[in-house]
Amino acid sequence: MGLIFVTGGAKSGKSKFAEEMLLKLNNGKQKNVYLATSLVFDEEVKEKVRLHKKRRKDEWFTVEAYKNFENELSNFFENNDKIKNNMLVDCLTNMITNIIFENQNIDWDNFEKKLYIQTLEKLNKDVEHSVIELLNVADQFENAIIVSNELGMGLVPSYPLGRYFREIAGKMNQIVAETADEVYLVVSGIPMKIK
Repeated sequence: MGLIFVTGGAKSGKSKFAEEMLLKLNNGKQKNVYLATSLVFDEEVKEKVRLHKKRRKDEWFTVEAYKNFENELSNFFENNDKIKNNMLVDCLTNMITNIIFENQNIDWDNFEKKLYIQTLEKLNKDVEHSVIELLNVADQFENAIIVSNELGMGLVPSYPLGRYFREIAGKMNQIVAETADEVYLVVSGIPMKIK
């Protein structure tokens, strides 16, 4: 299989589909790494993480990271034959969000693109660098699934941060989809293979 990209709207069932797919690829022989990219910053996210963990049970080796993946996975790599294992990344858009909010130099509420051109260029490079790093780490596993939200199918956001997020996440989704061996779009819990 190699690299699989799973995309869909929020609450479309993409994470559940990706988890079930990876468990089927496993055949009980490999260890499954769950690379969780979300930061827990409020009760709502905490509850979402709890429900995800409950659904996964104890069938996964969980690593919480949204960058520096090689370093964060080093304990797993030291104790396991990584090429014979599988990894699920959930999700790319959370990863991108965390990188965007690390940058405190942009006043998104008083945004003027002319003032922030260099800052945006650096931010674009930081996001793309992390996505390439993620793809390089994914390549070290027998199978890797990357989950992401599909953006741009609704209204254009009325605020600069929303438009920027939609643009950069859409570009990164394209990079991952182009690299992937297979791509699935999940709509209302139904997966459709599109590549």
